[in-house]
Amino acid sequence: MKKSETNGSSDSAAESAIDTVGGQALAPTDSAAFQAKYLARDVQAGIITGVMAIPLSIGIAMMSDYPIKVGLATVAFACFVCWIAAWFRPGNYVGTPGIAAGLAPVLALGVATFGLENMPFLIFLTATMQAVIWKFNWQRYLLKAVPTYLVEGLLAGIGLKIAVKFLSFTYEIPEELAATDTFWNMPRIGMGLVSLIAFALFVVLFIKFKKTKPAIPYFTLILAGVIFAMLVDVPMISVEDVGLSLALPIPAFEGALIWLYAFGFALMLASIDVTEQVMSNAAIEKQDPLKRKCDSNNSLLAIWIANLGASFFGGMTNLDGLAKSTTNTLAGAYTKFSVLIVGFVVTFFVVYSHYLEYLPKFALAAVMIFTGWKMILGLLHVAHLGQYPFMLAILCGLLVYKLGIFEGLLIAVAVHGFVNYVIYSYVDKLPTTDIIKKYFDKFTETGQPIE
Repeated sequence: MKKSETNGSSDSAAESAIDTVGGQALAPTDSAAFQAKYLARDVQAGIITGVMAIPLSIGIAMMSDYPIKVGLATVAFACFVCWIAAWFRPGNYVGTPGIAAGLAPVLALGVATFGLENMPFLIFLTATMQAVIWKFNWQRYLLKAVPTYLVEGLLAGIGLKIAVKFLSFTYEIPEELAATDTFWNMPRIGMGLVSLIAFALFVVLFIKFKKTKPAIPYFTLILAGVIFAMLVDVPMISVEDVGLSLALPIPAFEGALIWLYAFGFALMLASIDVTEQVMSNAAIEKQDPLKRKCDSNNSLLAIWIANLGASFFGGMTNLDGLAKSTTNTLAGAYTKFSVLIVGFVVTFFVVYSHYLEYLPKFALAAVMIFTGWKMILGLLHVAHLGQYPFMLAILCGLLVYKLGIFEGLLIAVAVHGFVNYVIYSYVDKLPTTDIIKKYFDKFTETGQPIE
């Protein structure tokens, strides 16, 4: 009883979820960063997750219009930061950080608008906003301001962008074979069939092993792709050997309008990053082998520190991705020490990036198209909420895909607000002042998330 009084009610709840491994009792209240009795399990999980994270991170970096090496360096740095943070303020216990597919088109928009040279400043600004959100625990208001089904719609639109982006990889052939008058020549048709078989193999293996050994489809596809590329001439991944150096994230643009747009872009990037982390934590908590509670605000601490640090070497944004976190859990991880191992595995490929050029493009395309497909299928989570949320989520996804992430989300939120106003005004007969008050009441401690 005294222990629960000292550590709080969350500890007493966790203590009821004692599990066993090999007959040994597991203590949920032990260190989140390292426990000697789980060393072998965490090392094994870290190696498996690290290898699985490589093709996913490559694809996300390419989708973001960032150099592959920079993307991998961001993943490695985020892993080290999250492991250190776990010693002091653990957010979750088995989540694995890295660059997120959901943020890739947002970053690509930033690169296209501001230039890659200005992205370090925008990442710095994003991290600063996230630090403020963390300091005042404002993340609890985000899902009250933007309904979860609009977030699912946003991610579905991004998923469609990712799938379309990598579709061309499935029928790309070497230049010497493409020099014909007919676009769909036999080599291109053959490449398409190979890509289709690779994708089907990946999906079958994913369905079979997703609840037991989710890394198997990634390992199998990579190995099969490398072997196939040794026998047949196919397009391969090209890794630019960019230098990684420390520099102050100083912007190189002028004008009040561009500064205003930069602030709005960073706010959007910070909001999506934080919202995705909150949603990921909810799923990671369910996967935790010891049923330990996640602290989303502590997770934000690790995120904004990693983002802030990344801005000094030109890195990207990060969060605990579900694909990597699920793999880490099912591979046997019990503490964040597994994440440290992931960091070492990814660092190897940052240093020896030429090994990545053994990965054929069609294999990477299978991974990324599947990733986009899964994000689109997230709309199914919305279907049970009713017709209106489902239709609005689809609208948001289509707007994001067609118009852009920033514009699409703003229009969807505006449509949602207008519909709510009409209902409150003409159905409930509320005056405008009461409608405004009703909206702001959502942000009180007792207020409910906006529906």
